[in-house]
Amino acid sequence: MLVGRDQEKKIIDRLLKSDKAEFLTVFGRRRVGKTFLIREHLSEKIVFDFTGAFEADTSIQLYNFYSQFQRLKPNQGDISPPKNWSEAFDLLTDFLLTFANESKKIVVFIDELPWLDRPRSGFITALEYFWNQHGSKMNHLLFITCGSAASWIIKNLVNAKGGLYNRVTQHIDLKPFTLAEVKLFCQENNLKFTEIQIIQLYMALGGIPFYWQAVEKGKSVEQVIDSLCFKTGGLLTAEFKPLYHSLFGNAENHIAVVEALAKHPYGLNRTQLLKSSNLQDGGTFNRTIENLTNSGFIKMLAPFGKKSKGAVYRIVDFFSTFYLKFIAGNVSDRTNVWQNLASKSNYAAWSGYAFENICLTHLPDIHRALGISGVFTNVSSWQFKGNDEVGGAQVDLVIDRNDGIIHLCEAKFTNSEFIITKEYNATLRKKRTIFQHITKTKKMVVTTLITTYPAFQNKYYNEEVHSEITADVFFDTK
Repeated sequence: MLVGRDQEKKIIDRLLKSDKAEFLTVFGRRRVGKTFLIREHLSEKIVFDFTGAFEADTSIQLYNFYSQFQRLKPNQGDISPPKNWSEAFDLLTDFLLTFANESKKIVVFIDELPWLDRPRSGFITALEYFWNQHGSKMNHLLFITCGSAASWIIKNLVNAKGGLYNRVTQHIDLKPFTLAEVKLFCQENNLKFTEIQIIQLYMALGGIPFYWQAVEKGKSVEQVIDSLCFKTGGLLTAEFKPLYHSLFGNAENHIAVVEALAKHPYGLNRTQLLKSSNLQDGGTFNRTIENLTNSGFIKMLAPFGKKSKGAVYRIVDFFSTFYLKFIAGNVSDRTNVWQNLASKSNYAAWSGYAFENICLTHLPDIHRALGISGVFTNVSSWQFKGNDEVGGAQVDLVIDRNDGIIHLCEAKFTNSEFIITKEYNATLRKKRTIFQHITKTKKMVVTTLITTYPAFQNKYYNEEVHSEITADVFFDTK
């Protein structure tokens, strides 16, 4: 059944109640549940449902379109297959006109629409004409397009400059499940994981519904990860490259950027990323970064007090990071592979920045826990390399509030209660002092802990920690 997606369902339901034609486009990375959302939520309202084929010639796409049309109207033997997309949309228009007296919205759903736009296919031109001449005048129509190629949809539909300029009436950027939605999914599917176990799995799988559907009941976290990621033939053992090639043309460029960032999980600036990825500066590189950002694989964090100059790019796709860190080169018929890898020293470093990525992708929960949901904030990172006067310091998550407070956030992933030692207290105090001195901010600067388990409130905690957020806030469904 459809779990979560409450905001998206509200948007769709609002469009269904509209008294005019609506053009909705849905985008998001592969396996995130776009198609399932539309078909499950609108199953009784879809009158035409068609899916583009990956890298298929236009003649094949047109044949598939015609075949689907024939299934809906099987007695139309005198209608010839369309020779181009203009003729195909004419067939669709005639079909939709038969619903002209409908009092409620009907839905046309074209899935993987970017795959239909083959070179010299004329698809965009035909789509423009269909919507401008016919679709936009059908007040009973909700026209939905969907695709994993987010950048294509943003460029050609959402931000279109030609005949489709400002024609999309609503768009949905479908994100992976949050931890709260994963918990709901586990409850619906009788998966008995604790919250900390869900976090451990999330750091490997992310919030991709398709991956969670493959989780078997009764297995431990270690067994699940072993069977999906390390056992020969496991669902995710060969997922990495097809994931990128299904989304992007020239996917090797995107893979190069992701591989570079995976080696530097706390991020690289543009100059560093160009050097590390061995790519050339220019339009292709810019489009690659834009594609990965739009699709949710990487995130740009501007330095504190700046808009974009010196911005750091950081990989935030959990599966890609986990694959490059652990899965690649470790797939075999052995058992307990993950149990062995998780016992090594590099596990602690990986789990640390994976938990930081959870914080970066659940910022609304952090704001709510701090009681600042209604306060305007800027979220950034900050780094100072040091000089002759003071040493260097780095804060990976800075929340700058408009009401005069700055939170220097410290994320700590532990399997038990976290203890602040005298040495760690000194480190936190040093960071805060250097931040205040270098930035010359007039705002109150405080240290905020984000932990999996509550920190032990000893004297060192009380001296330096202003506020603490525990991971249970990520599971709040409010």
